[in-house]
Amino acid sequence: MLLRNGTLPEVWIPPAELRDQREMLRWRMYLSQMRTRVKNRIHGVLQRYNIDIAVSDLFSDGGRAKLLGRLDELPQYSRQSVLEQLDTVDSLETKIKECERVLEEILWPNADRDLLDSLPCVGKILSAVMALEIGVVRRFGGPDHLASYAGAVQRAVESADWKSKGRCPRDCNVYLKWAYVEAANLISTHRAAWADRHVVQLYERVKASSKMHAKATMAVARHLAEASYWMLIKQEVYREPQKKLHVLSSTHG
Repeated sequence: MLLRNGTLPEVWIPPAELRDQREMLRWRMYLSQMRTRVKNRIHGVLQRYNIDIAVSDLFSDGGRAKLLGRLDELPQYSRQSVLEQLDTVDSLETKIKECERVLEEILWPNADRDLLDSLPCVGKILSAVMALEIGVVRRFGGPDHLASYAGAVQRAVESADWKSKGRCPRDCNVYLKWAYVEAANLISTHRAAWADRHVVQLYERVKASSKMHAKATMAVARHLAEASYWMLIKQEVYREPQKKLHVLSSTHG
């Protein structure tokens, strides 16, 4: 009946070439997540035995040298576990570099990726993920639709006269959500140097009102998603939103 009436909803199916390119980027994202989990596990082992290594990056050359120098403080099997996990990190690093080499070959210069690369804290990899996961931007009815597709819009919860906002939905494009949240987290780490940027002010405002880093990060991710829509529609690079000027009446001079 819907088909006969012409009201059957249509689903956009990405072309085969786009699906193929997505797979390599998703594989790199998976490897990166595995590397993070293994690194966190090493940190967990050290915390259990109260071993504090004063370095900014435990897995840099200097940090690893200090870590290896204090492995004797761990029991036998915990020490062996850390050594094997360090080998796993090295193996994942090698695979990620190989994956990035392949991506350099398949991700030729593209106007949409170049535009998205102008977003705050979005580089070569994140812009590629965003461009490939968005696909044809005109399939979205507006910036709010793209933000919802990326899982950056809180679910509305209503009951009679009571209204509230729930969690962001999980039934979204998890890869696109990861890209926007990753950029938002990077923005939060640069907020001291970017105090005059809109994204930092947005983060600080939501963080102050909610006392939650996750909500502030998601608010920034939604802004980036909505900005992406207009950038791709208008084919323009990212620009700082114009601040609203308060119009004074004649009695205020």
